[in-house]
Amino acid sequence: MPYESSVPFRAGSEGYAAFRIPAVVALPDGTLLAFAEGRADSPADHGNIDIVRRRSADGGRTWGPLEVAAANGDGTAGNPAPVVLDGGRVLLVFVRSAADATEERIRRGLVSPEDGRRVWVVHSDDGGAAWSEPREITREAKRPAWRWYATAPGHALQLAAPAYAGRIVVPANHSTPPALPGDDGTEGRYYGGHDLLSDDGGASWRIGYVDDNPDGWVNVNETTAAELPDGRVHVNARTDAEAPGNRADACSADGGESLVQPFLPRPELVCPVVQGSLLQLRDPDVLLFSAPGHRDSRRRMTLWTGTGRGPDWEPRLTVDERPAAYSDLVRVDGATAGLLYETGDAGAYETITFLRIPVADLVPLQ
Repeated sequence: MPYESSVPFRAGSEGYAAFRIPAVVALPDGTLLAFAEGRADSPADHGNIDIVRRRSADGGRTWGPLEVAAANGDGTAGNPAPVVLDGGRVLLVFVRSAADATEERIRRGLVSPEDGRRVWVVHSDDGGAAWSEPREITREAKRPAWRWYATAPGHALQLAAPAYAGRIVVPANHSTPPALPGDDGTEGRYYGGHDLLSDDGGASWRIGYVDDNPDGWVNVNETTAAELPDGRVHVNARTDAEAPGNRADACSADGGESLVQPFLPRPELVCPVVQGSLLQLRDPDVLLFSAPGHRDSRRRMTLWTGTGRGPDWEPRLTVDERPAAYSDLVRVDGATAGLLYETGDAGAYETITFLRIPVADLVPLQ
């Protein structure tokens, strides 16, 4: 591998069978916080799952001890969506559900609201060393009819554009009940996307844009977002529907309240059905997208560059040919970007690896 790398999370260590669903943010002093789901008993998406984190004071070269940031007894705490606010507070939005609440059962409507996906938030004012008591925000963040629910996964945003400065934007997705005869709710057409907004530092929340339409063309699943240099919020989404390719995107001109137009397919982002991550670099102004770069399988972790103004994505850098899956991007320092991603030699879920990538290697070729 040509770049400096480290492994903050390795399956079968620290009392966890597997680690999945990476997220990473940088504190004002340059410290990195890497989050993941620590899956105690198996790699499955449900069960006894904690949100864990490690700290790095040297740009991701080495990592401190594993700590639990959020838990749910022997149930699930997952889908970490962290954001660092002005002043340094770290906000972590996440979901909880019962250990036996699988995505299929939830989407079929077989899980009670109490055991299904519920939305919570914690914060830290000491760089992630200690966390507040969890506070539930489900009533503000989730419509009663929605079944499945997931924040991000990956980092959330705090906007800088003057009209919406300080607003927190949390990318999210959900599923709706079946609307067509014979459907049970597990069909891809019932996935939808939305975001959560807070204008008071996370004290109160509301739902912003909502995009769900059981047309089977573009049906938004896991979402990621970035604030563009002109102040628009660009949203990119996983989709498994009839539209060409497995990615779609949209933009908001009002700080995430609504979309300029519905999600459109982006077949030039050649990747499998998988989560991805967006990051807007500044100086230089480059919009990055990370995901596996193989059309049919989760492998070949790749970075694309684009502008967010249309279908102009171009593959810029393949950083790893091995199996790979979920990822998150972060600006480490003026010269370095960071990529936290699932990968391994025999399978994509052996490690969550951190890669330091020179920003100079990410500037589009002229």
